[in-house]
Amino acid sequence: MDVEARTRNSNPIKKESWRAVMTLAYQSLGVVYGELSTSPLYVYKSAFAEDIQHSESNEEIFGVLSFVFWTLTLIPLLKYVFIVLRADDNGEGGTFALYTLLCRHARVSTLPNGQLADEELYEYRKDEIVSGSRDIGMSLKSTLEKHKILQKVLLVLALLGTCMVIGDGVLTPAISVFSAVSGLELSMSKEHHQYVEVPVTCIILVLLFCLQHYGTHRLGFLFAPIVIIWLLCISAIGVYNIFHWNPQVFQALSPYYMYKFLKKTQKGGWMSLGGILLCITGSEAMYADLGHFSQLSIKMAFTFVVYPSLILAYMGQAAYLSKHHILETDYRIGFYVSVPEKIRWPVLAIAILAAVVGSQAIITGTFSIIKQCSALGCFPRVKIIHTSPTNKHGQIYIPEINWTLMLLCLAVTIGFRDTKHISNAAGLAVITVMLVTTCLMSLVIILCWRKSVFLALGFMFFFGTVEVLYFSASLIKFREGAWVPVALSCIFLLIMFVWHYGTIKKYEFDVQNKVSINWLLSLGPTLGIMRVRGIGLIHTELVSGIPAIFSHFVTNLPAFHQVVVFLCVKSVPVPHVRPEERFLVGRIGPKEYRLYRCIARYGYRDVNMDDVGFEKDLICCIAEFIRTERAPSDNNGNGNVVGDVLEDSDNDGKMSVFGTASANLEGIRMCEEEAGNSSELKEVMTVTSSPHHLPRKRVRFVLPESSPQMDAGVREELRELMEAREAGLAFIRGHCYVKAKRGSSLMKRFVINFGYDFLRRNSRGSANVLSFPQASTLEVGMVYQV
Repeated sequence: MDVEARTRNSNPIKKESWRAVMTLAYQSLGVVYGELSTSPLYVYKSAFAEDIQHSESNEEIFGVLSFVFWTLTLIPLLKYVFIVLRADDNGEGGTFALYTLLCRHARVSTLPNGQLADEELYEYRKDEIVSGSRDIGMSLKSTLEKHKILQKVLLVLALLGTCMVIGDGVLTPAISVFSAVSGLELSMSKEHHQYVEVPVTCIILVLLFCLQHYGTHRLGFLFAPIVIIWLLCISAIGVYNIFHWNPQVFQALSPYYMYKFLKKTQKGGWMSLGGILLCITGSEAMYADLGHFSQLSIKMAFTFVVYPSLILAYMGQAAYLSKHHILETDYRIGFYVSVPEKIRWPVLAIAILAAVVGSQAIITGTFSIIKQCSALGCFPRVKIIHTSPTNKHGQIYIPEINWTLMLLCLAVTIGFRDTKHISNAAGLAVITVMLVTTCLMSLVIILCWRKSVFLALGFMFFFGTVEVLYFSASLIKFREGAWVPVALSCIFLLIMFVWHYGTIKKYEFDVQNKVSINWLLSLGPTLGIMRVRGIGLIHTELVSGIPAIFSHFVTNLPAFHQVVVFLCVKSVPVPHVRPEERFLVGRIGPKEYRLYRCIARYGYRDVNMDDVGFEKDLICCIAEFIRTERAPSDNNGNGNVVGDVLEDSDNDGKMSVFGTASANLEGIRMCEEEAGNSSELKEVMTVTSSPHHLPRKRVRFVLPESSPQMDAGVREELRELMEAREAGLAFIRGHCYVKAKRGSSLMKRFVINFGYDFLRRNSRGSANVLSFPQASTLEVGMVYQV
């Protein structure tokens, strides 16, 4: 496609005021750091579960504290705060943000219906940082683009990180709430506390998941104060324990104590790292939730509030335990034993609230990442409910995923009945996500930032070494709970693979069986059938050509709609598509055919419009296209065109970029009410209902004052569009039955005929995703032999 250059409105990044930054930093404490701030509840208990013993020499407890301090310093502070947060995708973060960055810079996207026009989107820009490694970067880019197997490996890597995040959504609520409730164990015997803790934990978890459909916007204002109170609480207790029990605990911050710890404990100390790594649980949320806040606010909140509070809390626990070696049982090595007895019950209440807030953050994050996977064609379509009345991005609720998470979370809690096995499982999920981030980030440094390959290798080697050490310690406990995230990831990876494979094969069938434009032209303007009033909106995945479903109508039905629109709603590898770039509109065939193509583009974080708003914007864009369309002889002129004009590769004609009605204030507006005072408008075109029809709303197009004089052909085409809109709109989609063609391998037949077919029948169809009413929807059955 040859895209004409258009001067975009500059959108400079406004410098944030300190007041705005501080407000965002305050809010981020409740949304981002709930999970990370509750880690002191279970880190020491998990580290001393079985692998090591607390001795009189204090080498174990000081060694664990040293590992905790340096792990918190290297991973969340150095890696995420100072490096990874810079790799944002137009303000968005997370595993898919890194993947989509790579897709745009190296053309490794697996989305089948991509277009060159998508690269003209504002957020598709490539902020390249030129350096001396350009040759190596171009060589790596060329290698990735040539080898399909490498593109699949990159996709699997991103999906693996995504699946582990989903697994974290199962395990984090269980271990957080369970650890918070474990404070009850100090007030009863060991034989009885398990019979109380498990039911109480399950009740809290059920209430937590049942409240999800109300959204976080109603109680979200309480999250930040709860986390702040919790951080102040644990830091104050930490300071008290340090000065009251052992002020010399500061010496344990030296890395020498890590060496002494491993030298004494050897294999047991290495295995205990699986519990120690839980101190960084929730660090990935700093990057994943970047789209809700700013980089500076997240950095300030962690550096000046969360990080020092956690260090003080861990030091305080170590100071207490360094003076208490004779404990009744090992299970009492935990957070609550170091809390002064007089304030233990209030701290228990605050801990439960903080655990609920931390669990809420990971559940909401799981909803968000499932939505991103679905938008990029890697997960079956699910029902997405926007819980905020203002439709804020991220505040969504997915019923199917919510109840699945609840059942899995309860199964883990009841099945293990202690924090030891749950912590082993959570540790493996957490460290796997971080390893995936490290691998993808290394590619971003080379391909996107254009930095030295040695810098990327250094980044991978330094942080990868630390994370592989923790990964090996977690994986060794596979039979003691670490199998849970592996099993969950395999299940979700299988679902994603089957759905993605079936979607690609279905699109390939559509491309191979699309109808030739010459066939359409041979039918004439009437298409060989009677054209009746109304708009036929035909849904298709194709961005060019005529879908086979249309030939079924033309050859089997005696009549069809006066105006036909081929609608493609697709996702592009950017977080958001600006409203003024939402639609691509073009014409198929000569004007008298009244056939149009409209492509609605959404980012993976965008909120789809409701049916009323979408329908209105669609009609207005087509009307604006008709009004501003240039004649063939004017293609090289300087006519007044609203959108970018681009040439379609399949001879469908030219397509132009148009925005929504709210974004295009100078374009045509459509009204379905009684005409009011329009004296300041240049022209109003109106169509009223015929007397013998039932009363309907009057449809009119309001033309902008600066609109040039229209010729008779344009006026007639606009009038026909108004008449068709008043007669009604029918949404037509294919109800496909995908089957593996004869001669396919046994594996392919199983994947397509059973796996993909099962997921397709139990997921939401196109009409439901687009929110079109069922009364105006027509389905046409088609068999796809792929």
